[in-house]
Amino acid sequence: MPFPWENTVVVPECHPSLEAPEKRVGGFGQPRQLPRGHVPPGAQASLAVLAKVELRVSCKHLLDRDTLNKSDPCVLLLMQCQGQWTEVDRSEVIKSNLNPVFAKIFTVDYYFEEVQKLRFEVYDSHGHAGVGTHDDDFLGGMECTVGQIVAQKRVTKPLFLKYGKFAGKSTITVISEEISGNNGYVELAFRAKKLDDKDLFSKSDPFLEIYRIDDDGSEQLVYRTEVVKNNLSPVWEPFKVSLNSLCSCEEQRKLRCVVWDYDSRGKHDFIGEFFTTFEEMQKAMGENKVQWDCLNPKYKLKKRNYKNSGVVVLLDLKIHRVYSFLDYIMGGCQIHFTVAIDFTASNGDPRNSCSLHYINPYQPNEYLKALVAVGEICQDYDSDKKFSALGFGARIPPKYEVRGGPGGRAAPASVRRPRPAGIQGVVESYQSCLPKIQLYGPTNVAPIISKVARVAADEERTKEASQYFILLILTDGVVTDMADTREAIVRASYLPMSIIIVGVGNADFTDMQILDGDDGVLRSPKGEPVLRDIVQFVPFREFKNASPTALAKCVLAEVPKQVVEYYSYKAFPPRCPQAETPDSSLGSPQ
Repeated sequence: MPFPWENTVVVPECHPSLEAPEKRVGGFGQPRQLPRGHVPPGAQASLAVLAKVELRVSCKHLLDRDTLNKSDPCVLLLMQCQGQWTEVDRSEVIKSNLNPVFAKIFTVDYYFEEVQKLRFEVYDSHGHAGVGTHDDDFLGGMECTVGQIVAQKRVTKPLFLKYGKFAGKSTITVISEEISGNNGYVELAFRAKKLDDKDLFSKSDPFLEIYRIDDDGSEQLVYRTEVVKNNLSPVWEPFKVSLNSLCSCEEQRKLRCVVWDYDSRGKHDFIGEFFTTFEEMQKAMGENKVQWDCLNPKYKLKKRNYKNSGVVVLLDLKIHRVYSFLDYIMGGCQIHFTVAIDFTASNGDPRNSCSLHYINPYQPNEYLKALVAVGEICQDYDSDKKFSALGFGARIPPKYEVRGGPGGRAAPASVRRPRPAGIQGVVESYQSCLPKIQLYGPTNVAPIISKVARVAADEERTKEASQYFILLILTDGVVTDMADTREAIVRASYLPMSIIIVGVGNADFTDMQILDGDDGVLRSPKGEPVLRDIVQFVPFREFKNASPTALAKCVLAEVPKQVVEYYSYKAFPPRCPQAETPDSSLGSPQ
């Protein structure tokens, strides 16, 4: 299910004249293709995304590959991952243009601690024939890193053909802008009335372009609408743009809006233009409408009684705030941490030095290493520092019975009293309970997930962004109640919680990857998909020789995104938003 904030900053969509090409690749090599929005595997182990960056692309002096018309260029964006080039997105096709300014805005995650290599490839599209089907379609490519673009803000480089050969005088320019935590997006709906007719045998085919005028006087294309054929009073489809794209989050920044009559050869006829600001646009909120005279400066000078070349009307405007993880944390949202530890017999007798639960006074076992690595980070976001410590798969005193759930399944047993103080309290509870319990089985984790989910459900009913729950499950084997666990995860995906599973020991954890949504959407036994990907699974052995921070980075990397996803889906703003800023009206939720 799509979320409200998804694709709100990758704004332009192709209209009939700017058609989306088929999925083909070529040029420098044959990169693998992944679904749009796929996170490269290397990003999984990274620190949380530092920022999102918007990239705008334009070209000049492209090679002309067509005999009768000019080239119809399209740009493919590729990212290098584990030595392979992967296509992550592509622009619209612009007909018959050797100096295109693409309306498509590419959005990439920016990781400060990684070298993120990008490749931009430009092709001459042939409609249904696709992109990159022949070498002749390739107009040139350029490689750089996200860091270079971010550092320089604007990068212009020559385009190269194969074997390092210059593509004539062709150049590509990439402009970057960071999407700040205070950013949001605006939804706009335009129409026009009584536009000038530029065609002899039919009516004009109008489309609208919006440009942002920057401090240096240059113009950046923000959005290009679809073409409405044969209509002097067109109604364009509503669209979304980020506030950063539209006006750099400055209400009084000047905007230039231009109406064109579409021409299939790329020689569009100018109908008229008007200037406005986002501040003026906001008058269209609610039942109000704002309109502007669409003016042709040449007609205004020549024609004595010239009034306008039509009227453009803003029918509706909606502002949507996009909050960041830090907005919620600074607003008072608490991250509650629960750990559940596997006490099944497969761990071995804790008194034996070969046991995974053996307490070595000189070296913490894997359970303790994972618990401390993750817990020490989570405890910083929990003001009372009282965590819930649970266990499963044990026989507990005084009668050493397995507490049964339906069908005799083991229910979660409290390791000590819930909520010891701080992560050290959890460590002490774990160590003190080991001599008192009998390791047994089976490895049932669905009751644990359901227990935390019940608390999270109580929090959901408050309709506030006040508490989010992280469940850390430490287990030495594959769960034995996989069907129930899948069902419990699907239910939990609708609640304010995330699940981290760390596999301890040397068992075969292949089946556990099913629970982690990175390789596909997790579904319940009945086929219902998760609302959000909330599970992260890692085998501890992959981090055995790494620092504790490496494990914490890996398993917690997705949590900030998961927190924002949940509260955005529920449309819950932070409880105590940050102090008002001069442009704070841009961030007011609608």
